Amino acid sequence: KTSITLTEDLLEAIDERKGHKNRSEFIETELSEFIAQIIRNEQNARDIQIINQRADYLNQEAEDVLAYQMKL
Repeated sequence: KTSITLTEDLLEAIDERKGHKNRSEFIETELSEFIAQIIRNEQNARDIQIINQRADYLNQEAEDVLAYQMKL
């Protein structure tokens, strides 16, 4: 269990959006989703970096495959 201090404005915004959940459940759910999105963004950034590092090779492979296609 952890205690945190939030501004009244933030508490009001939470209360307006929490639905049937209590504040703790709402904050835990939203924070879990936020952290999951950060992790996905980090994974996507790593994937893009790998693709960019291999772009020349991948483009050459694509050109090679296209060279084997028959023209209609």
